[in-house]
Amino acid sequence: MQDVKLARTQSLLKEILPSALANLSDTRLNALNVVDVRCSRGKYSAEVFLSMPFANDKEKAEILKQLKKAHSLIKEFCLEETGWFRCPDFKFFFDGSLERENRLDRIFEILQKERENKEKES
Repeated sequence: MQDVKLARTQSLLKEILPSALANLSDTRLNALNVVDVRCSRGKYSAEVFLSMPFANDKEKAEILKQLKKAHSLIKEFCLEETGWFRCPDFKFFFDGSLERENRLDRIFEILQKERENKEKES
């Protein structure tokens, strides 16, 4: 039963966090995609995984800094939207899984081309 409640909380946060980010005045924060949300067991904290594939490391560091500053505004928005008594503390991270997946796809394409070239030579 507890896992179902936790999953519902995570799902709801994943749904409303993009709206919270869209309401902020920084256009870089408006463009962020929420990939996943993982709450702690007691729902005191939540790890929010974000995606912004075209940002470099310097831009990502600046975005995380701005998110830390906007933390209270984001919590306030979530409390208003959900009607909860309290909201988890958010910790923001950039999700690198999509980038790793794309890198693996490129490696597989290169290996496939090499294999095809060897077959043609034989």
